[in-house]
Amino acid sequence: MINHTAQFDIDLVYLWVDGNDAEWIADKKQFLGENANLNTEATSVARNADNNELIYSLRSAEKFAPWIRKIFIVTDGQKPKWLNLQNNKIHIVDIRELIPARALPCYNSVIIEHFLYRIPGLSEHFLYANDDMFFNKEVSPDFFFTKEAFPVVRLQRSYTNKWINKWRKALKIHTNIYRKTIEKAASLIDERFGKYYAATPHHNIDSYLKLDYQRVAEQVFRQEIDSTITHHLRSEHDIQRIIYLYYALAAGRGKARYVNRRESCRIRLHKPDFMYYIHKYQPALFCLNDNHHASDVDRRRVEPFLKNLFPEKSSFER
Repeated sequence: MINHTAQFDIDLVYLWVDGNDAEWIADKKQFLGENANLNTEATSVARNADNNELIYSLRSAEKFAPWIRKIFIVTDGQKPKWLNLQNNKIHIVDIRELIPARALPCYNSVIIEHFLYRIPGLSEHFLYANDDMFFNKEVSPDFFFTKEAFPVVRLQRSYTNKWINKWRKALKIHTNIYRKTIEKAASLIDERFGKYYAATPHHNIDSYLKLDYQRVAEQVFRQEIDSTITHHLRSEHDIQRIIYLYYALAAGRGKARYVNRRESCRIRLHKPDFMYYIHKYQPALFCLNDNHHASDVDRRRVEPFLKNLFPEKSSFER
């Protein structure tokens, strides 16, 4: 039986944007101007498309992780119309409460993520998820935190030393912005601590200690992070949030776990059969990863799939 009792408070944080909102779209277009199509990966619809995933992610959290204390939804001045704001477990946080004024306007979630520790009232132990990440099975607090109360750091793959140089070279020449921001984080940890982590994020719900998050952002890599916060759009020079988990490992304040798809499954939106992966792997966590390869037809398949998987309304809905 799953133990639903946490030894300490654990909160859950989401970043969410309604990329279909006409006013938000107009503001973004006005800011981008002629550079609207400067970088497909940074400005594609996939970055901000709202397929109503958050409704179902919250349903999954209430069903499979009822021990979560509070849920913070960080937004760019928006509120989901369907959200039950009378539920005292839910808190909306505007990005202007967190990020410096010179970072605005911010259409880069990587930058916002560096300031999550500033959320008012956030517990010392917290989880972070995008709205396209879901619980698929009952999980207990020790799924995310060790008995020493350190975060479990879930990584996708591990390489032996002979592969590290090859991996680093591949990351540096890869045109994918996401991979380059991971390499930036790994290189900074290597330079500071002499430890290089060749494993990549599992791209799913992660756990953090607020104190360590703050220490990295304000002390250990303050200058490096500060130099990126005016990147209003995603850039290959950003520092991916994996830096906080690499730090936890390097400082002996986190436990690495290399996962397979039964524990954490990433389903890409342009794949034809989402349920195939659920049936085959029966994962504890899964992510429906939108990207610039996905079409509007792919996105229209998202809500029917999620509604079938999580049909019961949560207390977070009106």
